[in-house]
Amino acid sequence: MTYPSTPWKLQGYAYQTLQLVDTKSIRTLVPTEMEIYNILPGKTLGGVYLACYGSGSVLEYSELFVAAALVCYAGCLGLFCSHVYVDNADAAAAGCEIWGLPTQMADFSWSKTKHLCCRVRQQQRLLCTLEVDWQLLLWQQSLALPSFSANGSNLFLFEGEAECRLGLVSARLAVPAQSPLTNLGNSQPWLTICAQSLHLVAYEPKIFVL
Repeated sequence: MTYPSTPWKLQGYAYQTLQLVDTKSIRTLVPTEMEIYNILPGKTLGGVYLACYGSGSVLEYSELFVAAALVCYAGCLGLFCSHVYVDNADAAAAGCEIWGLPTQMADFSWSKTKHLCCRVRQQQRLLCTLEVDWQLLLWQQSLALPSFSANGSNLFLFEGEAECRLGLVSARLAVPAQSPLTNLGNSQPWLTICAQSLHLVAYEPKIFVL
């Protein structure tokens, strides 16, 4: 596979859900060397990030990034990524080889006939569905996005810089029982945000040996 070198510049739009996740249910997904940060007793923060990167990006593809927990390592607080799915083979290879992400291929179906809906499938298995009822666009915002992933004995800390128009969203997230994302639980997001006119820069990660 051939893919661009870092940093990657991506443009498009994205949706991020935030929900309470049972810490015990996702403990096996997170390296034992990492501290899981609880925001309530027995509950950490998780969610899914769904993005569509289009014209002007180094690669055009859709992405499902699953944040299993809010973690702390080496004095840095960030989200730990347990699953990643994309619909571009070069992006999948780069995710594994550059960022140490457990990236797999999947199919994305974006529908905007009435309300936005995104369905992500891997072969015949439905991974998740996000349906948006309404969104309220707010202001232009710059964001820093620290995240962690693990691959074997290596831990990856990667950071991105984003510029976008933020918005609040009313959305429903459905994760079928047969989906590998069921560790997120069945709770609905307590907050969903959208990033329109998104300009994202993804840098090469820092690597720690566990």
